[in-house]
Amino acid sequence: MDGNQNLLSRISVDPNICSGKPCIKGHRIWVSLILGYLAGGTSIEEVLEAYPSIEREDILACIAYGAE
Repeated sequence: MDGNQNLLSRISVDPNICSGKPCIKGHRIWVSLILGYLAGGTSIEEVLEAYPSIEREDILACIAYGAE
């Protein structure tokens, strides 16, 4: 599995969870929420402080998902 595919495996799209919005797997944190924070100037470190249950790779997965 290449790097992007490995990252994308951290994203879940399930019609029964968060109305099918892409989320970080195992969490109800939307990809769009994380991307919105980053686009607004919030650093990865600040997002990790706000959401201590996720990892840096989860944020990178959100970025990779947005790039697809």
